[in-house]
Amino acid sequence: MTSRQKFALWVLVGGPIAAFSIWAIVDNTRLYLVTLLNGLTLASLYFIVASGFTLVFGLMRNVNLAHGSLYLLGGYVGFIVAERTGWWLLAVAAGFAVAALAGLLMQVLILRHMQNQDLRQTMVTIGLSIVIADVLLWMFTGQVHQLEAPEALRGPLRGIPVINAYSAFRLSLLAMGVAIGVGLWLLLNRTRVGMMIRAGVDDRAMLAAAGVDVNLVFAITFALGAGLAGLGGVIGAVELSLVPGEDTRLLLASLIVVIVGGMGSVVGAAIGAAILGLAETYGLAYAPTYSVVFTFVILILVLAFRPRGIMGRAG
Repeated sequence: MTSRQKFALWVLVGGPIAAFSIWAIVDNTRLYLVTLLNGLTLASLYFIVASGFTLVFGLMRNVNLAHGSLYLLGGYVGFIVAERTGWWLLAVAAGFAVAALAGLLMQVLILRHMQNQDLRQTMVTIGLSIVIADVLLWMFTGQVHQLEAPEALRGPLRGIPVINAYSAFRLSLLAMGVAIGVGLWLLLNRTRVGMMIRAGVDDRAMLAAAGVDVNLVFAITFALGAGLAGLGGVIGAVELSLVPGEDTRLLLASLIVVIVGGMGSVVGAAIGAAILGLAETYGLAYAPTYSVVFTFVILILVLAFRPRGIMGRAG
């Protein structure tokens, strides 16, 4: 893409966004800013879930379409633990651990034997997703479950300029997303384990020849990705609620985030989540009838001009 084409693309995309922002701020500044915060906090939840999908699908090239069901599983486990103990942090840990264990079993018992067989992985994980979702529906019925925020984060923060008040828990999601994003980036780019993960993706045989247990490295990575889905499920149980169908929604969001951001890029996942979260919330606030269209417009533009994603690399 030439510099002139890039400039034309920026004008095509940025022009309408800038014009809309100016109009929205002048028309109702508070609504614009509240919607901005809603979009960023929703993006943070999307990023937490999609970061696990980025590890599994974008980096390891394992097609795990049961990722959304792991989100739902972690959420329900966290809900039970919080109801029984009253400890929100214990609920988060339990949701992460159970989803990570389920993901580990899935990788060791099934997906390890289907390496580089994308179609088989797709069909098997779709089947697993249906089974997990149906078991959870049988256990918890179709009733909506809502988890209370931790006591320290209940209620609104007041005294915010223009906005006046905003949910303390929703604001905390931004900090959670940033912390997880920085932690993953450091893990993949500044640690020996991260180097082994990236080397194993590029050349499994060479890494194995160097004396590294590639299967163990991949199993740990898959468990971490699944655990992040479960952690997102506990957070989503507070922010969105738990109900059958949320697994499909979060799986679709994770796919879009990875496609838009770029395969295997944590920074790309953060950018993709921000774009998706903002597009959804501004669409619902200002054009609810056509809000779903904005997501597909984003996909079309990215696939047309950046087929590998915003942060995707060739090769």
